[in-house]
Amino acid sequence: MQDLISVPNPDFSIAQALAQIHHRIDQACASSGRDQAEVSLLAVSKTKPLSAVNQAYQLGQRHFGENYLQDALDKIQRCTFNDVCWHFIGAIQSNKTKTIAHSFDWVHTLDRLKIARRLSEQRPDNMAPLKVLIQVNISQEKNKNGVALTDLDELVGAVDVLPNIALCGLMCIPAATHDVAEQRHAFNQMAATRDRLNRRYPQLTELSMGMSGDLDSAIACGATMVRIGTDIFGARSTHPET
Repeated sequence: MQDLISVPNPDFSIAQALAQIHHRIDQACASSGRDQAEVSLLAVSKTKPLSAVNQAYQLGQRHFGENYLQDALDKIQRCTFNDVCWHFIGAIQSNKTKTIAHSFDWVHTLDRLKIARRLSEQRPDNMAPLKVLIQVNISQEKNKNGVALTDLDELVGAVDVLPNIALCGLMCIPAATHDVAEQRHAFNQMAATRDRLNRRYPQLTELSMGMSGDLDSAIACGATMVRIGTDIFGARSTHPET
C-alpha cells in the first residue's frame, strides 16, 4: 500500500503541533493539581502516512493509535523503529482479532467477551500479554460501541482471568458536547467506575479518555491517556475501508 495522499498545508508543522499539545496537557495538569507524568499522549495517526509517524517519532512521540487495520499494518510492517508502541483504537471485527493480536501492543476498544477470548487465544506465546482497555458506552448512545455500565462488572471479571491479555483499564468516547459540565459529568462517572473497580482489580488503573475538544476536562477528571489526531497531524485524508 502506498502512503495515503493528502494536500499538504505549508503552514502546518507537526513539531509546532506536538509542542502545543504538550503545553496544553501541561497546563491542564497544572490547573487540576496533577503530575504531568500521570498523563500520556496517544498520537492518533489513522489515515496519515508513515512519514508523519516517523516525523513525530523523531520529536519524541512513541505511542500511536490506529483505527483502520490494513492502513495500520502497512505502517507497522514498514516502520523501522523498535520502540514504537501501537494502539488499536477502532471497532474490532471477529475476523480481524488474529491480526490485531499479532500486531498491536494495546487495544482500547474491547467490549465483548467473545472478542476478548479470541484475542487471548490468538496472542502469540512469544509476545508479551496484549494490554487491553474495556470501552464503556458512558453516554448510553445507541449507535456507539461500548459495554453498558450495568454490564461492565461481569465483563471485567470474565476478561481478568483470560491468559495472554492484560486488563489495564477503561476507555470511553462520550457524546460530543462543548458544555464543560456535561463533559465532566461523563468523565467523572468513568473515573469513579475505574476507582471502584481498581479496589478489586489493582492492575486496572488506566483511563483512556479525552480528545482535542475535551482534553482539559478529561485530564481534570483523571484521564491517564488522551487521544489526539488532527491537532497533531493536521486534517485527515479520506480513510481506507479496511
